Amino acid sequence: MPEFPHRLIFVRHGETAYNAESRLQGQLDTPLNARGREQARAIGGTLRSLLGPEIDRLDEAEAFFASPLERARETMDIARDAMGLKPGRYHLDPVLKELSFGVWEGLTWPEIEVRDAKGLRARRKDRWAFAPEGGESYAMLAVRLRPWLDGLSEHAFVISHGGVARVLMALIAGIPPAKAVEAPIIQGRAILFENGSCRWIG
Repeated sequence: MPEFPHRLIFVRHGETAYNAESRLQGQLDTPLNARGREQARAIGGTLRSLLGPEIDRLDEAEAFFASPLERARETMDIARDAMGLKPGRYHLDPVLKELSFGVWEGLTWPEIEVRDAKGLRARRKDRWAFAPEGGESYAMLAVRLRPWLDGLSEHAFVISHGGVARVLMALIAGIPPAKAVEAPIIQGRAILFENGSCRWIG
């Protein structure tokens, strides 16, 4: 992919009960827990303090985007409120949904080890290309995301999911896929993508 010409501020949704239990959510629609709501409010306030006028410019350009899954929408609503922005002024785009874990969704890693040890071994060999039964691989998610990225005509603010962040690290920042899929995506912080690289802010 040629160098991404825009600035993209990315926030992973706040914590959910599934996150706290280390369960795979994928495209299951789970709400934030109390800690997740606190994280959403905190990152909204932090980004308002750090970026100030840029947040207003993005809002005026209607350049806020979120996954339609509840945990991302709720994070966006709370973060925008903390930024002092009007509610509801953002786009929901299904392309920003988390990658699907198929039959693994709702399970913990120890449960997957018991039910599908062969699949788990295959995933460990190539996390980028592996897809669970009925699910997606990171490579498939990259194919889903690339047209959306190519279609952006301005800087953007995105609230989405950990898998999406890892794929953006590969597509925008040129991080090797095998390294990108291992990256920890921290809740309650933001990633700034610009000039062909990425860094944590907030």
